Amino acid sequence: MPVPAPTKADLQRIASKLGFEVNDSEAEVFLNIAGGTLASYSRLDQLEAPRLSPNENRDKGRAPTVDENPYNAWAWRCSIRTAAEGKLAGRKIALKDNIAVAGLPMHNGSAVLEGFVPDEDATVVTRILEAGGEITGKAVCENFCFSGGSHTSYPKPVLNPANPEYSSGGSSSGCAALIAAGAVDMAMGGDQGGSVRLPASWSGIVGLKPTHGLVPYTGIFPIESTLDHTGPMTRTVADSALLLEVTAGPDGLDPRQIDVKTARYTEALNEGLSGLKVAIVSEGFGWEEMSETAVDETVKSAARRLADGGAIVNEISIPLHRDGIHIWNGIALEGATMQMVLGNGAGWNWRGHHSVALREFYGAARKEKANDYPATVKAVAMLGCYIGEKTGGVYYSKAQNLSRTLRAAYDEALKEADVLVMPTTPMKAMRIPPPDNPTAYFQSALGNIANTCPFDVTGHPAISLPCGKIDGLPVGLMIIGKHFDESTVLRAAHAFERISS
Repeated sequence: MPVPAPTKADLQRIASKLGFEVNDSEAEVFLNIAGGTLASYSRLDQLEAPRLSPNENRDKGRAPTVDENPYNAWAWRCSIRTAAEGKLAGRKIALKDNIAVAGLPMHNGSAVLEGFVPDEDATVVTRILEAGGEITGKAVCENFCFSGGSHTSYPKPVLNPANPEYSSGGSSSGCAALIAAGAVDMAMGGDQGGSVRLPASWSGIVGLKPTHGLVPYTGIFPIESTLDHTGPMTRTVADSALLLEVTAGPDGLDPRQIDVKTARYTEALNEGLSGLKVAIVSEGFGWEEMSETAVDETVKSAARRLADGGAIVNEISIPLHRDGIHIWNGIALEGATMQMVLGNGAGWNWRGHHSVALREFYGAARKEKANDYPATVKAVAMLGCYIGEKTGGVYYSKAQNLSRTLRAAYDEALKEADVLVMPTTPMKAMRIPPPDNPTAYFQSALGNIANTCPFDVTGHPAISLPCGKIDGLPVGLMIIGKHFDESTVLRAAHAFERISS
């Protein structure tokens, strides 16, 4: 649509907002300049920008029925296949509903995006289909993916198949519930603070957050580019390795991808544990007012079982791990405010593929439906704006610089160990909070990320896999490895899975 020329009143209003003083003669000069510049925007309207893929003639799907959605985990049902053969042939796969599929609704867990239908496929969608996988639907995610619980999703909370009174974990809540319930074989989730690993832990499945940038994020609704990850959620470690093998690698469109190194992940699964050095990180346990003693004991017992398979298991200290959540907050609050909210889901100043349709739709919707944002996003955006106004981004910059210090602390530990281990979450699944309890709402949304979010900051690969149950609720063991060394992480996880079966 054409950009209307500004009026003198427009310029004066914007000047006041920016703190400028503009007199009438200056305003006239600026108006003349604007006329010539806007001619470029008229020309841009006439040019055809490249899309990720054409909108193919495919099943557009349907809303799920009540009977097929007992855990409120399906956002949309479909059956899309484009290749009869490939590594994923015969596999049924769900996609978190922040991943674009041409012709299918994408709501990002929120009423704000209701009505948006992408006109292109995310890179991971193209790769899954080319490998013979069948996309059977979109999985519900938390409202704008900003919750570690499963109670903020629109229109209903996602229920945990292990016990429907409890959260399935978030924000890839629907993915976890569908896999745990046996409705799909695999799913692609997203992880900015733990959103693949948290629901994996609480729902009793396997969730892998790859190294930052290993799997292209192109065509997926972002939160903050330096924190954005997408990765496999599956029933078994072998399936995680397989789905990673299909989706990993550069696509030339995602600026998060720098010096990406891939491997044949499925080939590393049977190498066993002999000689593998495993370090239990003491700071991942005993969090005040968070950790449950039974969870700590279950995870430590599980980690020591790795020695039964030939691993060398020791305990180490990484004191800065306890500051990871503070560094994450410093990045996430302002970063998410600027990119996810004020930046219309894209932000500025990066090369790569931009979803023009999403930006156009969401740019209007976020203003028209601002009150439909969840309390989590409202709180973060208001606080992010406040901090930005008061400090000019100083703390965001400091937190980004500290991310290198935090990464170096883990890297130093990984010089002596092949993998690090700790609980995925300090506690088992929380009960779904009542809607009239705001304290419980926020505690359940953001009170479980202390062990997961540091590795979104540093980009290390990390996998959560079930290691036991307490009161019928699953407990997750998290294994962390070196950058682009998913093979070793998967090797350790697969060996533990076999020992525990």
